Amino acid sequence: MSLDRPQAPDPYSLLPQVDAFTLTSPSFDDGSDLPATHAVSGDNLSPALSWSGQPEGTASFLVTCYDPDAPTPSGFWHWCVVGVPADVTELTEGAGSADGGALPEGALTLANDFGTEDFGGAAPPPGDRPHRYVFAVTALDTADPGVEPGTSPAKAHFLTLEHVIGRATLTGTFAEPA
Repeated sequence: MSLDRPQAPDPYSLLPQVDAFTLTSPSFDDGSDLPATHAVSGDNLSPALSWSGQPEGTASFLVTCYDPDAPTPSGFWHWCVVGVPADVTELTEGAGSADGGALPEGALTLANDFGTEDFGGAAPPPGDRPHRYVFAVTALDTADPGVEPGTSPAKAHFLTLEHVIGRATLTGTFAEPA
């Protein structure tokens, strides 16, 4: 059931450009396949993420995972965590679990497009082309960007836009066989 449609643009290329820094994962390299452990059909675990080189003045981070290739007009948010303290530079595998126990104090997980407040793994339609899963760590110049529980990931990005001073992205791909 390959859906015949053009590939969506890189969502971050449409935003104002800011300083870039480095985001890595021991699970996958930028542009490579996500292991099944990070898919809904697998273990549904968020990957370990580590970042460095964030800009001076960083007061907190916004951590997200977004699928621009979902067959919707708005893509699909798989994960959104706001309020990660500036002294945190990594999240362990599974940090996106529903209990939030592996997230740093003060971090707030917003509901993803599955409707749950956790990491929702890769879940492209079976047989569709590989989808891109863009993990982003966004450096903010404030520890309190005004994002409250119940805020959608899209609104969180809108509320934080004037506070963004840097961003690091890491993209993995995943496809489910037909």
